[in-house]
Amino acid sequence: MEQQIDILLIEDNPEEAELAIRSLKKSNLANSLVHIDDGAEALDYIFSRGKYTGNTTQSRPKLILLDLNLPKVGGLEILKQVKSDERTKMIPIVVLTSSQEQRDVIESYKLGVNSYIVKPVNFASFSQAIADLKMYWLVLNQSPVQ
Repeated sequence: MEQQIDILLIEDNPEEAELAIRSLKKSNLANSLVHIDDGAEALDYIFSRGKYTGNTTQSRPKLILLDLNLPKVGGLEILKQVKSDERTKMIPIVVLTSSQEQRDVIESYKLGVNSYIVKPVNFASFSQAIADLKMYWLVLNQSPVQ
């Protein structure tokens, strides 16, 4: 039986991924997390293609944490594809990136991002940001049943 995934972390920087995973472990969320480090594989996972063929909707995440600067397929393209597909457009996506460029912020919102967060530089601030994300998106926010 497939595990229900709460969070899909799409992050190619190993240090930043580790920080996010450690922060999620502190919040007891690492058990329901999948980490993917390239955009093409992330799309395969989300849409049950390639090596993920046969995944059910149970394996779809409740929340996607998305970096914008990814190999193969960039974060904005992932955002565009997820938000334009009826099967996945209701999944909340939080861009968690180092980019403070206004064009990235504007384009992300045009494509349907639910939130845009610039990664804090120190571990304590990063941990707090992850804890706040978890509290809001997985506890407080009311999502539609899919």
